Amino acid sequence: MPPSDWLLAHEALLPETADALDVACGAGRHALWLAQRGLRVRAVDRDRAAIDTLNREARQSGLPLVADVMDLEKGAVDLGRERYGVTVVFSYLHRPLFPALIAAMRQGGLLFYETFTRAQARRGKPSNPAFLLEEGELLRLTAGLDLIDSREGEFGGRDIASVVCRKR
Repeated sequence: MPPSDWLLAHEALLPETADALDVACGAGRHALWLAQRGLRVRAVDRDRAAIDTLNREARQSGLPLVADVMDLEKGAVDLGRERYGVTVVFSYLHRPLFPALIAAMRQGGLLFYETFTRAQARRGKPSNPAFLLEEGELLRLTAGLDLIDSREGEFGGRDIASVVCRKR
């Protein structure tokens, strides 16, 4: 599966080299894509089987990617401090994680974030309000960053909000 159209549409913003972080990476489609572009990628997710598969694929392909099992919703999460030039989060929302995400970004680092809005519930899944953004919420959650681009509404048959931001 290719990376998100949001990430592809902003590919020109990506640095040639940097440390990158893929949060709640799942099977790792974004992590693999970033590593194929030459970024050094750390991917985290709580699904051990997905992480094992991703690490195996990265090793076999010789990609600069390391995936770690991490429960992002259990206690205080430490993703590092001022380390990542690129951070990506797609189809995942855990509001208490935003301070850790922002702390892990280096100065000038980019955050690509996209997930579902409350309007998505009328389509089926996800439907739990805990995992759905309210109108304008993603902009509020990233207000301490410089906004490069954003969108909110129906795109590709999904109700989503997306941002690309840079850390001052």
